[in-house]
Amino acid sequence: METSQKTAREIYQDLKANPSRARFGFGKKPILINVDLQKAYTRPDLFGTAYETDPNQIHYVNELASRFRSREWPVVWTHVAYMMSGEDCGVWGTRSDTPDSLQNIKSGSERSELDDRLDIVSEKDVIYCKKMPSAFFETPLQSLCVYHRIDTVVITGGSTSGCIRATAVDSLSRGYRTIVPEECVADKHESYHFSNLTDLAIKYADVMDVKDIFDWIEQ
Repeated sequence: METSQKTAREIYQDLKANPSRARFGFGKKPILINVDLQKAYTRPDLFGTAYETDPNQIHYVNELASRFRSREWPVVWTHVAYMMSGEDCGVWGTRSDTPDSLQNIKSGSERSELDDRLDIVSEKDVIYCKKMPSAFFETPLQSLCVYHRIDTVVITGGSTSGCIRATAVDSLSRGYRTIVPEECVADKHESYHFSNLTDLAIKYADVMDVKDIFDWIEQ
């Protein structure tokens, strides 16, 4: 007899209703890392593809950033961009014939620009250009965390299956309590998004409703 298979969304919702482990919880001082909310991934009107799972993602990210700043907690934005020659993109460069691949996001191009809808405060926020999936890989992010005595990392952006996952794994590996607001991360398709939220929640991070994070900040 055939049995219907659950979708990735349904599996995630089951885990959310019945968590398989205790949460890491919040520490004393968090940092907000907003990963690659750039036009290559947020503007389907320009480039035909987008990472979007919750239509209010950018609104929620802006609200988180505002609340972090109000408490003098650091806010970081990352974006991806490469030299015209592609010599700084490593093995990504072997796929140069794939138009929407990372190595075709060139420095100074519109695709490399952070989305205009983001509320970025240039005199307070930190912006890093990264070359690989994790926001920690060969950027000054770890030094920034040490300077601020960070113990908790909150991650937003995209993609859930790529740069969010890689950043979360690196965050946990460095000993940080790692939190992913569900509504603030996105991917090209909900199957990738929810399957990776499930895996993150089981292993590497607290996947939480963004409103629960707002409530914690207000405490």
